[in-house]
Amino acid sequence: MVATAPTAPAPAAPPAAPPARRRQPLPYVLLVPAFGMLALALGYPLVRQVVMSFQEYGLAQQFGAEPVWVGLDNYRQLVTDPYLWQVVARSIAFCLVNAAVTMVIGVAMAVLMTSLSRTVRLGLQIALLLAWAMPWLASLTVWQWMFDTQYGVVNWLLVQMGLDFGGHSWLIQPLSFFFVATVIVVWMSVPFVAFSTYAALTQVPSDTIEAAELDGAGGWQRFRYVVVPMIKPVLMIVGLLQIIWDLRVFTQIFVLQDAGGITRETNLIGTYVYRLGIGEGQFGMAAAVAIFILLLTVGLTFVYIRRLMAVEAL
Repeated sequence: MVATAPTAPAPAAPPAAPPARRRQPLPYVLLVPAFGMLALALGYPLVRQVVMSFQEYGLAQQFGAEPVWVGLDNYRQLVTDPYLWQVVARSIAFCLVNAAVTMVIGVAMAVLMTSLSRTVRLGLQIALLLAWAMPWLASLTVWQWMFDTQYGVVNWLLVQMGLDFGGHSWLIQPLSFFFVATVIVVWMSVPFVAFSTYAALTQVPSDTIEAAELDGAGGWQRFRYVVVPMIKPVLMIVGLLQIIWDLRVFTQIFVLQDAGGITRETNLIGTYVYRLGIGEGQFGMAAAVAIFILLLTVGLTFVYIRRLMAVEAL
């Protein structure tokens, strides 16, 4: 018999391309009511404020008089007002200091919670949650009492330590005023940073940390070179929100001003707009300042958002 050479197997046919999915219009149609509500709730006030910023709109217009179109006059007055730039510089400095201190303390507490026992961690989380959930005006009342000139517990403790703080007024001087404001703002903001960072830390794989430890990395090295890069997107989002919130802080400053602070020397952007519009009835100027704040916020966060988008794209 003559042996025949084995034939090569026929090449397999390439897999058929999956049929193109036809986009259904129903999901987009269902989104129309939500987008409509957002446009109505957010778009109209923004457009109305932009229009008002180009008008002379005061108390007379509140009683029916027609607003007077002044073009860019409101903006010219603002940019040539030295006091506005003082308020802006003061607000930016206050914002950056508070955001940095809040992030450091919040991240430190989140790391601390990962190393505590379950019972102690639960107690700390409950305390943070109560501090976060407490109404702002109620907590500000307590803080005012603590820093009270005559009966405040802070002055009493400092006197007991041998320091000359008897009858000291914390709100009369701008520096000590903003120290008190920073303590209050940070105390109110730390729980959000701590909870958000702790949630991110719980998602870091333990085997990655153990591998770094076996390679000889110390605690600080593991945190800096392993943990932080893995939770960086969360830290950037939380930091961005903190900058926006601290730039727009209003209630804490307003209440402390009414408690004894000198308004002109302690105004931030939020209280400046309120007193310009509600206090003095210059609603057109207040609208121009509000638009200026919006542009300032976008400018401050633009680089931050670009970095955040770059991290998300990796």
